[in-house]
Amino acid sequence: MVKVTWQSPHGLRCSLKAPVSFSGRGLATTSQAPRREEAVKKSWDRLLHRLREEVRTIERMGSDVVPTIDFKDIKTASKDFRRELRKRGVAVVRGVIPEAEARRYKEEIEEYVRANPQTRGESINAIQVFELYWSQSQMKARMHPNMLETQRFLMSFWHSKNSDALVSPSHPLTYADRLRIRQPGDAGFALGPHVDGGSVERWEDNGYDLGNVYKAIWEGRWEDYDPWEASCRIPAVSDLYNGAGACSMFRMFQGWLSMSHTGPKEGTLLVNPLLSMATSYFLLRPKLEGATPGYSQELTDVLHPHLRLDQTMVHIPQIAPGDYVAWHSDGIHAVDKVHQGQGDSSVMYIPACPVTEENAAYVQRQRKEFIAGTPPPDFPGGEGESNFVGRTTEDSLRHSQTVNALRSLGLAAFDTQEIGIKLGQKLVLERANQVLGF
Repeated sequence: MVKVTWQSPHGLRCSLKAPVSFSGRGLATTSQAPRREEAVKKSWDRLLHRLREEVRTIERMGSDVVPTIDFKDIKTASKDFRRELRKRGVAVVRGVIPEAEARRYKEEIEEYVRANPQTRGESINAIQVFELYWSQSQMKARMHPNMLETQRFLMSFWHSKNSDALVSPSHPLTYADRLRIRQPGDAGFALGPHVDGGSVERWEDNGYDLGNVYKAIWEGRWEDYDPWEASCRIPAVSDLYNGAGACSMFRMFQGWLSMSHTGPKEGTLLVNPLLSMATSYFLLRPKLEGATPGYSQELTDVLHPHLRLDQTMVHIPQIAPGDYVAWHSDGIHAVDKVHQGQGDSSVMYIPACPVTEENAAYVQRQRKEFIAGTPPPDFPGGEGESNFVGRTTEDSLRHSQTVNALRSLGLAAFDTQEIGIKLGQKLVLERANQVLGF
């Protein structure tokens, strides 16, 4: 799809989706005129009006706009929390892991690195993001009963218009990712506002449009766009150009578990709590602004002025070891340009991924790498941790983890007769078991 542009009453060039043939060199537009131009014009004006209101709210509230909840309260979450999470697309769940235990995770990782000086990672002067996937601390965190329960809770905010949709948000799958220990003063690990999950794919017929994910936006009904509808995401393709660092699994939430006390400007996360409005806005901007094949969607003050990123990119609140921060997979996020704190800012990246057939296929490939001690499929290859002292083994997990934890890594079959699951869940669990060899 390509943007057909026009002049709005406010003097801004606006756009409408139309059929295209996309190539790395540019967009070839058909001669078909947009049928819904007037609807999209009006939609755009309504969006700008609402954005002005919401920007003022975020300017006033700052980090307080981010909904928070204690882990012990997730089974009785208030209506206010639920409403705000759906609106903002981000949440902090406090105390998912006991603080002392989360602090030990970092200490054990540091011991693991000392025992294996060949550890690699991303760095300028010192490693900040470690190419580690199978340390005992990471596996304990991913498979902790509280973590799995938190992921089930968060993914329950998603729904499917079709009860037979082949997705199960109540059965988390493990996506093994890296960890970060960012030191004070670091200015190398800085990420500007962006959205993961591809960029141009959001406009393309053979990308997100395979599931009509953003259909309401293209039709001038952005208010009807539902970012929490899961069935449309299953056929969507988010990586058409083999992007570096692209995630092959459908993540309902990106997330991380903190291993340190971290506050605003201390090398931490910033989020844009305008989920559906921000998505509608950057999709309706002309010329696919900020989108480049093979990269994530970038956002800037110049290209996306009405988002007022200088005001609406807010820090997450003060975080303690054991807190879990999660944001919607379409959420705009960034990282402090400079770590101005006194202590390290340390997190393990742990997203929340449901069971789908494609996700199970990735877990099947990932399981092979885990057993071998090599990097997961989405990450640079090589021998990885295969010769590391103290890495997690399959045998150790089978002696220490619950059956639900083993299922999350593809080491045990799902119970397809589980009471209360929908038909679509039952079918996708059956297919996942087949893919995983059970």
